Amino acid sequence: MNSFDDEQLPLTQGFGDLSLGNDYYSPKPGLAFEEPPSPMISSEGIIAQEITDKFLSAAAKLEPGELVKDGFFTLFESVGALEVMDPKMDSGCLAPGESLDDDYDVSRLLSPSEVIGIIDQLFSLEMAWHLGYPLSQTLFTSVYVEKLQHPNPTTIHDADFIRGHAADSPRDPMHTVLRAYCLGLLKACYFVNERIKSEHIYEEEDFVTNTYNRSLLESLNRSDIYDEIVTARQVLRDTHHTETNELAQALDFRLQFRLAFLRAIELSELRTDPASLTPPWAEMQAVWSKISKTRDLGSAVPGAFSTKIQRRLASTMPPRPIVQPSAQETQRHFEKLIEDGMSVLNVLNYTDSQSLLKFVLTFQAQKPQPMVYVRALLQNFLFHDMIILGQLSIRRVMDDDLSIVVLPDSILLDPINDTIEAPHQPRFIIASHMEIFRQRAAQSYLDIFRAFCQNRCRVRRTLFHSLQDWEMLQAEAEEIDELLQPHADEKLLVYPPRTGGIPTGSMPLSSWAYHYKLQLMQWTVQLGFELEIYQPNELASMYWYLAYLAQTHIYHIDRIKFFTTHRLETTHPTSPQYPRSQAFLEHTHALTRATFSLALALSTLYTALARLGLLPSLTTSSSPLAPPASSSSRPYSTDALRHEIRMKPFASVSLPDLPSHEMMVQATTRGGMSSTAGLLEEVKGSVANVRRQLGVLAALAGDDGEEGTKRRDDNGVAGEWSTANGNKVFAVGCLDRWKGQVVEGWMKAVVEIEEVVERVSKAENETKGGGVKGEGVVTRLKLKVPRPSEAGHEWWIVPRIVKE
Repeated sequence: MNSFDDEQLPLTQGFGDLSLGNDYYSPKPGLAFEEPPSPMISSEGIIAQEITDKFLSAAAKLEPGELVKDGFFTLFESVGALEVMDPKMDSGCLAPGESLDDDYDVSRLLSPSEVIGIIDQLFSLEMAWHLGYPLSQTLFTSVYVEKLQHPNPTTIHDADFIRGHAADSPRDPMHTVLRAYCLGLLKACYFVNERIKSEHIYEEEDFVTNTYNRSLLESLNRSDIYDEIVTARQVLRDTHHTETNELAQALDFRLQFRLAFLRAIELSELRTDPASLTPPWAEMQAVWSKISKTRDLGSAVPGAFSTKIQRRLASTMPPRPIVQPSAQETQRHFEKLIEDGMSVLNVLNYTDSQSLLKFVLTFQAQKPQPMVYVRALLQNFLFHDMIILGQLSIRRVMDDDLSIVVLPDSILLDPINDTIEAPHQPRFIIASHMEIFRQRAAQSYLDIFRAFCQNRCRVRRTLFHSLQDWEMLQAEAEEIDELLQPHADEKLLVYPPRTGGIPTGSMPLSSWAYHYKLQLMQWTVQLGFELEIYQPNELASMYWYLAYLAQTHIYHIDRIKFFTTHRLETTHPTSPQYPRSQAFLEHTHALTRATFSLALALSTLYTALARLGLLPSLTTSSSPLAPPASSSSRPYSTDALRHEIRMKPFASVSLPDLPSHEMMVQATTRGGMSSTAGLLEEVKGSVANVRRQLGVLAALAGDDGEEGTKRRDDNGVAGEWSTANGNKVFAVGCLDRWKGQVVEGWMKAVVEIEEVVERVSKAENETKGGGVKGEGVVTRLKLKVPRPSEAGHEWWIVPRIVKE
C-alpha cells in the first residue's frame, strides 16, 4: 500500500462510519440503553469573568440616544436574543415543571356529565371561531379534536381518538357520543370554512380561514358522518337503563343539533324554494332552546383543552390564550346565527329588484350584524355561477330595475328586440345599444349588492371606490342615450316646464346611473355617522352636505317622475309597470325628502348649540355669534385643509358639484342672518316635515305584513302587479325589518330632536335677561354627543342633555 492509500484510509473509514448499514459500529445489545460517553473537550478552558461594573461604567459614558453596535451583530440576532425565554415570544419557553406536550389521556372513561361539559365548551369555542378568532385559539385547543384529525384520517374508521381501534371492537358509549359529535363538528367547520373562502370575504377582517394543515375531515363522506351520529343517538337510547333519562336526553339534543346543522348546510347549496330549506334551521332553533336548559348538567374537564397543542400547529408561534365566550354569550350568538340563517333564506323569494336590494340593505344593517357565514350564504344565493338566486339572469334583474326606475313598459326593454335580425330595423339598433349598456353596467350594479354583504367599514370603503365607476358609467350612458333617442320614438320636452328652455329627452339610462350615484353618495355619508368617522365639530357640516345630496336627489326624482307621467298621460298604456314605477317614485321621493329634512334639522340644531357654547365651535375662527375656538389644539391644520381631506373621496364626482369650504362654512354658521331662536324654529319646521314624510311611508307600508306579491311571465316582465302594502314600499320579504329600521328608527330621532329643542329654548328664554346672551344656557345645560350605538338610529346622532 502506498502513501496515497495510507492518507485515504482515515477518510474512507470516516465515510464508513456514516453508513446506515455498518454493523461494525452498532452498539452491543447489552449497552443499548447505557448513557453515551461524555464528549472529549478539545478546546482550552473558558474562564468566566464578571464584567457588570465595566459594562455599567462604559454605558455611563454614552450620550443619551447614542447606540453602540457591533457590525457583525445583525438585527435578526438582536431580536432573537430578546425573544429567548420570553413567554410571549419564545415558542419553546416552559414554566418551571411544565412539560412540552399535554399529558391528557383521551382513552380515560368519561361520565355523561363530563361529555356534556366538553360538548358545551366546544359550542363556545365554535362560536368564538365564527366571531373571527383563529382555530388555534378555539376548537383546535381541544385534545379530542386534535387526536381525531391528526394524523389525517382517510376513512371514517381512522377518525378516532385512539388510533388502531378495531372497527368491530366495542367502544365506550360516552366515547361513541363524543366522537360522533366531534365528527359532525369538524365536518360542519369544513363546509363553513369552504363557503367563506369561496365568497368575497376579506381575510383577517371578519374571519380567519387558516386551518394549520389540518384537513377538517375533508376526505370523509358526509353520509358516513351522518351514520355515525345516528348510531350514537341509538347508543344513547340503548343506555337509558344505565344512565338517567335527563342526561341521555341532553346528549341526544346536542347530537340532534349537530345533525340538523349539517343538513342545513347541505340544503343551502340547492338555492331553491325557502320552504324546503327552512326545516333544518327550524329544528336547530327548537333544539337549541332545549340545549340551553340543560347546560347546568355538564361538568368541566379542564384537561381536555390545552394551549400546548398550538406548538404543533405553528411552531414559531408561542401558545396564545384560549378564547372562549361565556355560556350566556354563546347562547345569544347561536340564537342570532340561527335566526339570521332562517331569515336569509327569504331572499330566494324574488319579487322585484328593488325589494331584493332593500332586503340586502336591511338584512346587513341589523345590529349586531349577521355573522360571516350567514353573509357568505347571502353572497352565494345572490352570485353563485352568476345566476341570481339560482334562477335569474343578470339581465332579467337589471331590466326589471330599469323598468321600475326609469323605463316602465318601454320599447328599449322589449324582449322582441332580440329577435330582429335586420340591421336597418330600429329594434335591432336598440337591442345592440342596450346590450352594450348592460355589459358595461352589470358589474357596477352587482357590486352594490356585493358591497353590502361586507362588514360596515368595508361597505363604506367599497362605496367610495364605486363612485368613480358610476361617474364613468353615467357619462357613457349619456352617449348611449343620445344614440337611442332617434329610434325610441320619444317626444322631446322642456324641463323644468314653462321655463322656456331647450327641449330634451328623458335620458333614461344616464338618469338611472345618476340615481344610483346619488344614492351611493348618501349611503357613504350616512355610514360615516354610523362608524363614528366625523368629529363633533364636523357634524353640522356633514349633515348639511347630506341634506345637499338629498335635495339634489329630490330634483332628479322629480325629473324622472315628470317624463314617466308624461308618457303615461299621452300613451294611456295598460301595462302594470306604470303604477309600479309610480309607486316606486312616490316612495323614493318621500324617503329622500325625509332624509333631507332630518339632515337639515340636525345641521341647524348643531349650529344653534355651537352658538350657545354647548358644543365645540364649528370653525376655529371666531365670529360675533360663536365663541372663539383656539387653534392651538390643532396647530398643523386649518379648516380649509380639513375640509379638503374630508371631501377628497367626492372630489372626482362632477355632478353634483362639490361645495367649497366657504360655502359650507356659510351654510353651517349662518353668519348674522338668523338668530339662535330663529335657528331653533327652523329645526321645528324641518322636524315637522320629517313627521309628514314618515307618515306617508308608514301609510304606504300599511299593516298587512308581507302579503305583497307580484306575478311575472316567462320573459321576466312584470305581470299583474299587486298593490298590497309590501309592494308599495318595495320591501317584500323584509317589510317588518324595514319599518323598524326606517319608520320607527327615524321617528326616535325626531322625538329626541324635539326634546332637545324644547329644553334648550326654555333655558334660553329664562336666561335672556342676564349678561351675555347664551351665557346662562351654558351654565345651566350640559350636552354630550352620544355614540351611534346609543342613538335612536345610527345615522341620526342627536345630542343629549345630561345636566339641567
